[in-house]
Amino acid sequence: MRSLLSKHGLMNKKVSFFLEPRQEAEFIESMSHHETIYSPIGTPLLDRTVGELVAERPGRSRVFQSVAIDFCCQGGRSLREACERKGISPDWVVRQIESELEERSDSAENPANLPITELISHIVLKHHGFLKSELPRLHAMSERVAHVHGEKKPSLIEVFQVFCSIEEELTSHMMKEEEMLFPAMVRFTQGEAFFTSLDGPIFCMIHEHEEVGSLLSRLRELTDSFTPPQEACNTYRALFAGLGDLEEDLHRHIHLENTVLFPAAQAMVAGKSH
Repeated sequence: MRSLLSKHGLMNKKVSFFLEPRQEAEFIESMSHHETIYSPIGTPLLDRTVGELVAERPGRSRVFQSVAIDFCCQGGRSLREACERKGISPDWVVRQIESELEERSDSAENPANLPITELISHIVLKHHGFLKSELPRLHAMSERVAHVHGEKKPSLIEVFQVFCSIEEELTSHMMKEEEMLFPAMVRFTQGEAFFTSLDGPIFCMIHEHEEVGSLLSRLRELTDSFTPPQEACNTYRALFAGLGDLEEDLHRHIHLENTVLFPAAQAMVAGKSH
């Protein structure tokens, strides 16, 4: 597998596989697909298996990963047993699972109506915050899925490669916005017009948005629109669900910047320069 990853140029992209041959064989076997068995209707949440809960709604993987509950290799354990083994409150985990869908629903307020400074705060807290929590999670899963399944399905190697490019681009992009462009916009709203145009920095950000958009399109192609095969394991399914969520959030994020924030900032600068 190391030679396969090296062939695809992934050995220099934060790949860290340090398994002995026996451990690797056990690891791959543990991630092989086993048909998900669903509990009878009406079974209490705590008595359902972790694996079936993620298979039913892959987004729940975020809840389990936040408390280090293994939903793939140990997915046959009940939620109650998994919580007991981790020493965490089952009731707390149930509340997180039940609120997972609600927490990810959009706010009734349209952020496009916010003033510039509040819109910047919204973008940083909601969209940059989402990326900072999701990118490491998706990196780990895409690395793992590529390692286990990439030999039989080489497109998963490229999924990891493309994801690494997106992660690198977005990490740099957010830094430039948070440390340079956004503070300049805020200072303009406070009357500190120390230069006459934001056109150059904004053009650079839009170009980077286009680069990320192209990479997202490639991910969609490679994953059949983020649709896992029927035999996919839970980590495989959670990865594809997470990549779909990443695309959805980035589309809203980029829309707010390209069509709302950037034009508003440019108009503000133009108005103050006259």
